[in-house]
Amino acid sequence: MDGTVLVADDDRTIRTVLTQALTRAGCKVHATSSLMTLMRWVEEGKGDLVISDVMMPDGNGLETLPRISEARPGLPVIIISAQNTIMTAIQATEADAYDYLPKPFDLPDLMKRAARALDQKRRAPAPKPAVEAPLSAQEDLPLVGRTASMQALYRLVARVMNTDLPVLITGESGTGKSLIARAIHDFSDRRTLPFAVASAGDLEGLDGPSAVIARAKGGSILFDEVGDLSEDAQARIVRMLDALSDAAPRIMATSQKDLMDRMEQGQFRQDLFYRLGGVSIAVPSLRERVDDIPLLAEHFLARAERDGAPARRFTPEAMDMIRAYSWPGNVRQLENTIRRLTVTNPAEEISRSEVETVLGSQPAIEPLMGGGEGDKLSASTAKHLRRYFDLHGGVLPPPGLYARILREVETPLIEIALEATGGNQAKCAELLGINRNTLRKKITDLDIRVTRRRKLM
Repeated sequence: MDGTVLVADDDRTIRTVLTQALTRAGCKVHATSSLMTLMRWVEEGKGDLVISDVMMPDGNGLETLPRISEARPGLPVIIISAQNTIMTAIQATEADAYDYLPKPFDLPDLMKRAARALDQKRRAPAPKPAVEAPLSAQEDLPLVGRTASMQALYRLVARVMNTDLPVLITGESGTGKSLIARAIHDFSDRRTLPFAVASAGDLEGLDGPSAVIARAKGGSILFDEVGDLSEDAQARIVRMLDALSDAAPRIMATSQKDLMDRMEQGQFRQDLFYRLGGVSIAVPSLRERVDDIPLLAEHFLARAERDGAPARRFTPEAMDMIRAYSWPGNVRQLENTIRRLTVTNPAEEISRSEVETVLGSQPAIEPLMGGGEGDKLSASTAKHLRRYFDLHGGVLPPPGLYARILREVETPLIEIALEATGGNQAKCAELLGINRNTLRKKITDLDIRVTRRRKLM
């Protein structure tokens, strides 16, 4: 790595660690706890890259981004923040940040992003207006999370929100699919226009589809759980989409069902599937983002207190039980559970026994769906491979299929094994039964992010 990096963070430990790591990598580093000092350096022409925190003693790092862009067009800025919400990711994207990372961050990952930023020749960005999100949207959306899956989701939402592409949002019941759709609308250029949710009943009759379009007035239309719609309703949507004009509303849909699978079974129209799938967003289940459970629980406790409930907090043992539960109902079930816990006892602390009582009548693990041969890995893999060949319409896929398929399987296997071993590569290699050097090479070749349990705070 070569270049000068300007680091702005009010945490002395973070400044020290970043300075040492960047210096060892070959960079010159100027570090400060003041945005005023950072701006002086930028205006003096110093620095090839800025790494800045959001909340600083003398201002907001996100609000400083337009000033940096104006003073030094093309100067890349990586934002780091302990505010692990979708708003931070969206505001960073809107303000033309080069990248955004939540705290606590993985130092090797940050170094890799810094190297890319220094190497990349960036064109001067066009100025963008700051997003002024409705206050209610910021308060009500439980889109909180620091896990890699949620941060990737935030970045995708930020990238697609101001496009005209249709969006298909998939995920289990209770994961917040409709909230994602609402966020895309509320933080987009269409946020001052209506957000219309269209049901099967809304599409009935000759004037049903046109009435839905009129209700949206160029805003957004959401078809909630589109996989449950009848064949007749699906046909009406297809005809409606085909008749849309240039001033058409944004089209979005949600589904907790596998639409590809339903399409193969003849239960979902192929033409509708491809019309809705301009951008696909998969919302992870809560058991896939266990590290976000404490954040969400505290978020719901704070919201209940604002709504008039008594102030309560979890004991460590109670939070351990909340974290260990499988949450088959996902975020919605977690929110309802927290609400019950805020009124079941006037004591300030929520004990493990209280959590046991509230969860006692609920299943400890998610129910298994289906069964038999269809749930075996080999059968599932065969199903997806047949689907892949079928999508080529009788034409053979491009050469190199073997390597591409192995990469698709190998990447999640290594990622999950690393997660299970807390990022310990020696243990992961032993678990997989491969040489540690082989594992390191695969991590590099597959661009896998390694997150250790002991993270920089």
